Amino acid sequence: MTLLEAQELGCWRGERLVFNCVSFAIKPGEALLLTGANGAGKSSLLRVVAGLLRAEAGKLLWNGEDALADLPAHGARLRYLGHQDALKPSFSVAENLALSAGLHGGDVMAALDALGVLPLAELPARVLSAGQRRRVALARLLLGTSRLWLLDEPSVGLDVDSVARLAPLFAAHRAAGGMVIAATHLPLPLPDSRELRL
Repeated sequence: MTLLEAQELGCWRGERLVFNCVSFAIKPGEALLLTGANGAGKSSLLRVVAGLLRAEAGKLLWNGEDALADLPAHGARLRYLGHQDALKPSFSVAENLALSAGLHGGDVMAALDALGVLPLAELPARVLSAGQRRRVALARLLLGTSRLWLLDEPSVGLDVDSVARLAPLFAAHRAAGGMVIAATHLPLPLPDSRELRL
């Protein structure tokens, strides 16, 4: 059964048509990879699906209903990871995740452990490398429950071993009926995913 469906979505940024007539459907357990050249609209499409950017045309449906009619409800069923890692530099790694856990619930230390950054829990975020910051940001996905993960270049700054750590996390999310939509230029450990090239 299709849970999320985009019908003929179109998006303008300023005076530029970024994409038009984009349609897809995704079922529980599925993954969709957004590919294409820089500037093709991958990030904008993710922001439209997240409800952060208004579509100029088309519809976004959740279980057959207007997904964006109730933005707080839509926001509660997804996690969005953009280009920015959104970490407060003076807060420790654990404190940064505790903010998300306060909103969504979840075990901060287990999430950090899953991404291999538990030993960094008490360090201020400002001293982390780019890859460490990205892994901390990815750990937020594991807090609370959400059906849909929207990931914009999730592997940026990650080494090969860190990307491999994502495989069991993606697999467990999908096995529980979760869905993943990821914009990427590089291969991700998402077997049996479909591709939408913009």
